[in-house]
Amino acid sequence: MTTLVNARLVLPGEVRHGWLRTAGDRIAELAPPGEAPGQAPSTGEVVDVAGRYVVPGFVDVHVHGAAGVSYQSGLADEAARAARFHREHGTTTTMASLVTGSPQELAKAVSGLAEAAANGVIAGIHLEGPYLSAARCGAHDPAWLRPPDPAEFRDLVQAGRGHLRMITLAPELPGALELVRTAVPEGVIAAVGHTDATAARTREAIEAGARVATHLFNAMRPVHHRDGGPVVATLNDPRVTVELINDGVHVDADVARLVFAAAGAGRVALITDAMAATGMGDGDYRLGGMDVRVRDGRALLADGTSIAGSTITMADAFRRAVIDVGLPVEQAARAAALTPAGMLGLADDIGSLEPGKRADLLVLDDDLTVTRVMKNGRWL
Repeated sequence: MTTLVNARLVLPGEVRHGWLRTAGDRIAELAPPGEAPGQAPSTGEVVDVAGRYVVPGFVDVHVHGAAGVSYQSGLADEAARAARFHREHGTTTTMASLVTGSPQELAKAVSGLAEAAANGVIAGIHLEGPYLSAARCGAHDPAWLRPPDPAEFRDLVQAGRGHLRMITLAPELPGALELVRTAVPEGVIAAVGHTDATAARTREAIEAGARVATHLFNAMRPVHHRDGGPVVATLNDPRVTVELINDGVHVDADVARLVFAAAGAGRVALITDAMAATGMGDGDYRLGGMDVRVRDGRALLADGTSIAGSTITMADAFRRAVIDVGLPVEQAARAAALTPAGMLGLADDIGSLEPGKRADLLVLDDDLTVTRVMKNGRWL
């Protein structure tokens, strides 16, 4: 049992000065409205956080790796290393995202990551491809792009043993809408991304069951005043959650502010799109089959043609949301935790500081830097 006292608890919709008590791996109790912090239970470990913010553990639904390793390998030790790095920086729940590759490479990676998911290392697997637009493929190897293949997809679902949670595809490709309709009954979230689709085609994908826009703006047909494309179509539909890479490179702060004004923190999921260079510094790396060069923290394909993921943590994205975008801390926490948790269907268990939910939480310093991480009721 641990009790945090003298805390600014960042709750859904408000910040409340009070205390929080955990029991086992769950949040057991919060200070009732109007109760003073000094009235907290005194049994077990009592931690005075000196008036600092306590926020829910972050949830990242789009991340490729960190600490020099990539989820693309499918190796258990590399998956654990990447997940551990992000966990130590505040992401207590993480997906493992895979870029486009050969059928054999993807099947091997999905099979290996299914074991990591079964062991609780990751929350599931995200296929970012291979059914993407050649015109908007970004840092994906164009040699392995292909039309949607229901038979291959079913094989990948089987390899994932229930842990394949999301697939990004371009809805304008032949057979894409049929694949969306195939994915949803399998429990796989269909996401629109790396696409040159019109707004009308994007709306068709949403009607077919697509519910996510993968890294909004990036690798998408740009907005035009006579056809808003996938950006406007997804922003305008309340059923769709939009991902946002809030690193100051992929999306300008003014644009991020516009997205939050249009969709609200309840529909914007902050993501990192972090790759192997995260936590490692500048150098030369690989993202799937592509060579990546990182300079000054910015990841680009070696030929300079495309951004190749990011090198940020969710703690960075959260902090930028408050300081650069100007969000209230409770809205930034929602976008970094509760909204992505809801996207995965996990909002009853994680994503906010509420009794009965998992005791995944973070203590922030005065400058919003993560100083302590609790996962499943235990300090890291």
